[in-house]
Amino acid sequence: MRISLCVTLAALAAAPLLTAAVDEHAWRRQIKATLFVPDPLPRLAPRTHGRFEPAPGVVAERVSYGTQFGLRVPAILYLPKSGSGKAPAFIVVNGHGGDKYSWYAFYSGILYARAGAAVLTYDPAGEGERNIDRQSGTRAHDKVEDPPELARRLAGLMITDVMQAVSFLSQRPEVDATRIAAAGYSMGSFVLSLACAVDTRLKACVLAGGGNLDGPGEYWDKSKPMCQGIPYQSLMFLGDRPAALYALHAARGATLVFNGLEDSTVRIPPNAEAFFQDLQRRVAELRGSSAGVFDTGFVPGVGHRPFFVTRPVALWLERRLDFPNWTEQSIPTMPETHISQWAKQNGVEMDPLYSSEHREGGTRALDTGVPALTRADLSVFTAQEWEQRKASLIHEEWLRQAKARLAP
Repeated sequence: MRISLCVTLAALAAAPLLTAAVDEHAWRRQIKATLFVPDPLPRLAPRTHGRFEPAPGVVAERVSYGTQFGLRVPAILYLPKSGSGKAPAFIVVNGHGGDKYSWYAFYSGILYARAGAAVLTYDPAGEGERNIDRQSGTRAHDKVEDPPELARRLAGLMITDVMQAVSFLSQRPEVDATRIAAAGYSMGSFVLSLACAVDTRLKACVLAGGGNLDGPGEYWDKSKPMCQGIPYQSLMFLGDRPAALYALHAARGATLVFNGLEDSTVRIPPNAEAFFQDLQRRVAELRGSSAGVFDTGFVPGVGHRPFFVTRPVALWLERRLDFPNWTEQSIPTMPETHISQWAKQNGVEMDPLYSSEHREGGTRALDTGVPALTRADLSVFTAQEWEQRKASLIHEEWLRQAKARLAP
């Protein structure tokens, strides 16, 4: 395994300074307006619906908070059972078909809560308790809807959900609001490529299984149209979209893009290291400075994985968040677990599209003895409560209201 956490010095030495400053505030405003991100953000109205202990040393709260159109986001907040002072916080943003029930979501929750952080995992639009049948892995939001404005609005909803997660954590008494990070996997990496460009409250962002933002007519323009392709196309006003978005990341704070070099799911290019070095150079040119330009990490011989449960990413996060229970010296000595074996031993279901050894099944995650959690554990509402609240949760209600707001 190798990880590159610096920008090529030769490329930066050649980067010319801009003659005019980039108007970062104007770009952020335009991105949010294009994708219908509300300003101000929706009323948060956080609520706690129960509390349990998923693992020794960890407590979890079943919570919900507001998002667009008065709807609610069901989420699980993992916390260290004991600790003093304000803790850093960590948000998990799922890939396609993933939600707070996904193995890597609750694994991250327990792992980083044991590190001393508050960890928030939530159901994305159309999955889990935001699904009309209360199911996971449905990819319900992928159904193509006309006109294209609905796709832009959907991306805006996903950005809003991240920003509301930041707001939720910021108001928690246990959390240091200056030390909040977010990690996204696959589709989540795309969501965070936008959210971490516009939300300056995030100290650090990790894009795993993605982040390879490319040019017109290439992978991301042609990817899932509702949540990725059409929204990405709509940002052409930025010019060099990848460089512009990562310039906004650099102005906000640290970003790590981490990928398997054989990731065909999001088409990581065969010349990945050169691809990202060129993108780093363009970001530095656009900003007139190398300060804050994103870091990269690569693992040879593997594909699509949520790398934020692995040692190199945990170490990168430690250097930015300063976890109370971990150090730069302790992380390299922590044991690892082979996720496919852990899943088999604990009866954990994995998405069959990604469970192979080359993909998620082969992940070597930091091992703190994470147990399996059930859907009952991770559901914010009982079946009866969910039926009563269904209209305030499901994607179809958001879609109905979004259609009612279409431009004439």
